[in-house]
Amino acid sequence: MKTQQHNEQNEAGDVVAERVRIFDTTLRDGEQTPGFSMDRRAKLRMAQMLEALGVDVLEAGFPQASPDDFAAVAQIASTLRDTTVCALARCQNGDIDSAGRALEQARRSRIHVFISTSPLHREHKLGMSKQQVLDAAMAAVERARGLCHEVEFSAEDAMRTEPEFLAEVFGAAADAGATTLNAPDTVGYMTPAEIAERFAWLRANVRGAEHVVFSSHCHNDLGLAVANSLAAVGAGARQVECTINGIGERAGNAALEEIVMALKVRGAYFGTDSRIDTRKLYPASRLLSQLTGQPVQRNKAIVGDNAFAHESGIHQHGMLKHRGTYEIMRPQDVGIAETKLVLGKHSGRAALRQRLQVLGHTPDDAAMDGIFARFKALADKKREVHDEDLEAIALGQDPEALGPWRLVQLNTSTHLGGSASASVRLAHDDGREAGEAAIGDGPVDAVLRAIERATGSTLDVTEFQVRAVSEGGDAQGQAQLVARHAARDWRGHGVSTDIVEATAQAALAIVNRIERQAPATAPAAAARL
Repeated sequence: MKTQQHNEQNEAGDVVAERVRIFDTTLRDGEQTPGFSMDRRAKLRMAQMLEALGVDVLEAGFPQASPDDFAAVAQIASTLRDTTVCALARCQNGDIDSAGRALEQARRSRIHVFISTSPLHREHKLGMSKQQVLDAAMAAVERARGLCHEVEFSAEDAMRTEPEFLAEVFGAAADAGATTLNAPDTVGYMTPAEIAERFAWLRANVRGAEHVVFSSHCHNDLGLAVANSLAAVGAGARQVECTINGIGERAGNAALEEIVMALKVRGAYFGTDSRIDTRKLYPASRLLSQLTGQPVQRNKAIVGDNAFAHESGIHQHGMLKHRGTYEIMRPQDVGIAETKLVLGKHSGRAALRQRLQVLGHTPDDAAMDGIFARFKALADKKREVHDEDLEAIALGQDPEALGPWRLVQLNTSTHLGGSASASVRLAHDDGREAGEAAIGDGPVDAVLRAIERATGSTLDVTEFQVRAVSEGGDAQGQAQLVARHAARDWRGHGVSTDIVEATAQAALAIVNRIERQAPATAPAAAARL
């Protein structure tokens, strides 16, 4: 897979294969996807995350598209310090001039000009001849050169363009001053073998190829965007255009996190790497999900909830012996805290015993037999068995029973531009009732404070997650809490169509686990109504 290419030196002075430049287009190609729009503030926040991630080029938007897009590109250009900020422009004077103005404050700027080159697009989209396309491309590159630090030229629908004409256009763009030539698979039509062949041919036949960087921009219509991008790298492409979580037009773009980790994990095969700080991949993925309101599918490679989760007993047993048995990379390498052994109906004794030990229970073999039987019976009823279920089983209690504290009443009020308030009424199995109210930074914070006061517990919340477990306007949400109490982490979860109620249930699950573990020292809250 190693190809002849330009070389560079690392800090030790050793000659290494030229790295792959990561061109992120999350804020342009990705953001224009239905359902993924972001306002200017969200775009800036995402841009700063991408710079921290280490992307080489950030395509901030299409300034000519709208005044808001122009303003977003200009703000990003004036804010970023290390990453090259790029603006998209058609091969039209107005687009190019608008891009130039938006990039005026950038420390390093790039204008990305494009024009369609395939027969289908020339005839039905542009109504232009080959010569007209050629002339427009050259003129656009020449105009852009005077307005930015560097110019990239893209031949839209390049992979369905006659190779000889594509080489001619690329050669003309290079002569005019383009330093990056992008050959996109605009409609996701190609296969990896075809992509590799085409890039190798272009590198051998484009005039001035030795002075430019060839770039790949693959769409995922056939689910091959990442595979095609990696094939292009193998054939000598040294820039890959991609997006966080693979968002983009139609079925999306090549996923940045998948390309980057493929280059890292299989570096010996590809003979090259990127400069991405892979530990920030998961935070970047989650930030994008938060800003757009679009969740990441659970089985998404690298950053999905299941990417480092194991439920099968065979897999869990292997992981406990040696993580390399079923994981080719460490979760910490992408910014995930740890591998997750999910306890469900497919889990075995080894994973169950390991989790019980983490929770402070060390049953002997005889006790383990009974615990395992009860665990399996419960796992057949539930999709996932949680820590509170395991502790109830280990203590000989009914894992499906609630309490000792139960939520009787919950009221919250949010004040726009100010704090929120919450009041709770709780009932205890011993007949006590407790009611309390509290003020917090938001309704979740307020309800947690109220539950602490009502139960006499102190919960230092270190992790809080909310996700949908069904679809539609009445979707159920699951709240998961991790709280520090008595030098130990406690986990709780709750499910409700009301996220605040789900949070309250999760907090009570933790309070109840603490009290069940040490009933003699459980707080005796007086009835307060």
